[in-house]
Amino acid sequence: MQEYPTLAAVDLGSNSFHLQVARVEGEQLFYLDAHKEAVRLAAGLTEDKRLDAASQRRALDCLARFGERLKGMPAGAVRAVGTSALRVAKNAAEFLEQARAALGFEIEIVAGREEARLIYLGVAHSLPLSSEPRLVVDIGGGSTECIIGIGYEPQERESLRMGCVVFTQRYFPEGRIDKAALRAAVTAGRVEAQAVAKWFKRGRWVTAVGSSGTARALAELCQQAGLSDGSITADGLKWLREQVVRAGSIERLDLPGLKPDRRPVIVGGLAIMSAVFEELRIDTMQVAQGAMREGILWDLLGRVHDHDMRDVTVAQFMRRYHVDGRQARRVEQFALQLFETFQPFCAAEDGRFLSWAARLHEIGISIAHSGFHKHSAYILENADMPGFSRQDQLRLAALVRASRGGLAKLPMQPDATLWPLIVCLRLAVRLHQNRADLALPDWRLDCKGGDCTLRLPGAWLAANPLSQAALESELKDWRGLDASTRLAGLRPL
Repeated sequence: MQEYPTLAAVDLGSNSFHLQVARVEGEQLFYLDAHKEAVRLAAGLTEDKRLDAASQRRALDCLARFGERLKGMPAGAVRAVGTSALRVAKNAAEFLEQARAALGFEIEIVAGREEARLIYLGVAHSLPLSSEPRLVVDIGGGSTECIIGIGYEPQERESLRMGCVVFTQRYFPEGRIDKAALRAAVTAGRVEAQAVAKWFKRGRWVTAVGSSGTARALAELCQQAGLSDGSITADGLKWLREQVVRAGSIERLDLPGLKPDRRPVIVGGLAIMSAVFEELRIDTMQVAQGAMREGILWDLLGRVHDHDMRDVTVAQFMRRYHVDGRQARRVEQFALQLFETFQPFCAAEDGRFLSWAARLHEIGISIAHSGFHKHSAYILENADMPGFSRQDQLRLAALVRASRGGLAKLPMQPDATLWPLIVCLRLAVRLHQNRADLALPDWRLDCKGGDCTLRLPGAWLAANPLSQAALESELKDWRGLDASTRLAGLRPL
């Protein structure tokens, strides 16, 4: 695995975008520099859930500045992650094309629970290591993540659909604040938090920790008012609610310690934090310096050092769905041998996706044997898979969906980068249908102009008529298919 002296994380949050750069020293990270811009992407979501032109322009300008700082860094040393606003935006795909061009690197969209895992990783590395369970609450612009973990390992993770930008827009239009609006916002937050209170209420954790901008801002306000030593307290939140109602509008908010870039969204964040305190029975919450951007860096360091969370997830899925490990290994080993033909033309990560797909292509058998590849793909597309981005899951699901059955009937035609992997996986599945540890004869895969011919000894084909019939059936599945890489022939060696 390639190692890098410097790593960088880009967090495309729904309120702010963050860039964090760190130097790698063995198994440790030393933070070098950080950049933050209040983009407020969630504020640009229209009623029909589309990012408006102004928010896109703010985001693209910010990413262009981040890209200037990252210029010259290798792709494997940078990880950019989008969260809530990009999860819900209907025009996210079109925006991401421009965003990638502005930043100069790929951008992943992660699910809410994966966002929670990354947040916890960043928080845990910023606090003294402890064997006691901690509750971590992160209020972002479009969502709020709740996590309980011990040490560096999260035990429970949930993402709630409430954020400081969204709540401020919804309950305090045009910046007006009154007691009824604040009460409505807190009640709505309590309804959201109530759904997870059973797993996150006091008694399941020893200390509560807040992360990211809202928590830090509220802690600073409590401290400036002389109500805490730098933590968030229930009494402090009550006092703050009284002060914002007294101000009457966001423009007139003038609290010691309130920064200009936090003022526009602080009331929504205050309502959510108040709701979380009430529903989870929190009295005092410490504030951590670490957050999602640091978590992205630690996760990236794990990948660089071959401690990839995605490998752990794949192993867990194999156990959960009772995968036949010996059959998975047979398919994986032969698929990777076939892949050597394509390696000079494929990305380094493609081999890992092929390996994961081979290990997971039969998880759907636990649902039903008939059409199990479709069940497998559905699970991979919709399940929580720690370490995998949304794009990762869709790509893995598409590969598994195409591992058997008719290629012309796929719900979506795979992109050009996936076809070589499909060739390898399908041939490996076909040639191991007997599920036995039988050595295959010498073989060769010849590819020219995208057309591939599998060559096997004629005597072996004659002695194994079932395998020959399976391969001939496979050829029919590829016939007439408009694919950039396809299986076009079966010839004697």
